[in-house]
Amino acid sequence: MSTKSLNKVMLIGNVTRDPNLRYTAQNTAVCSFGLATNRTWVGADGKEKQEQVEFHNIVAWAKLADICGSLLHKGDKVYIEGRLQTRAWKGEDGVEKKTTEVIAENMLLLRTASGQMAGKATSDDDDKDLMKKVEATKMPEEDFDVEDVSDDVPF
Repeated sequence: MSTKSLNKVMLIGNVTRDPNLRYTAQNTAVCSFGLATNRTWVGADGKEKQEQVEFHNIVAWAKLADICGSLLHKGDKVYIEGRLQTRAWKGEDGVEKKTTEVIAENMLLLRTASGQMAGKATSDDDDKDLMKKVEATKMPEEDFDVEDVSDDVPF
């Protein structure tokens, strides 16, 4: 009996540092950058507004890595869709370390750091080509057997 599972992440946030684009020994592009997401709520007293910020490490591969490396900058608002992956390694001090990253499968630039909306018509054809490339990097939809759990939801 095989049970399907789902590992899906969808984030909208701001790029915290300029992307770092590099290449593996096999010449595969890999791009990493930080993304900050925040949530706000009113405290139990009903008066004081509170905020929590989460920082995420994002990694993109191949064609999407090239696009992220050339299109994204610190401060840009971006939508990232992908999956969680945890990797482990030994540090220079010999201590084993772990990190959990979001492996990006889809990216959409929502707004540049200067506030310009993505997709806004510009006279620069290169920008239009980059936006087309971003849309072209969407991963194919997978076929999942979805079980109806609507009766199990408590609200």
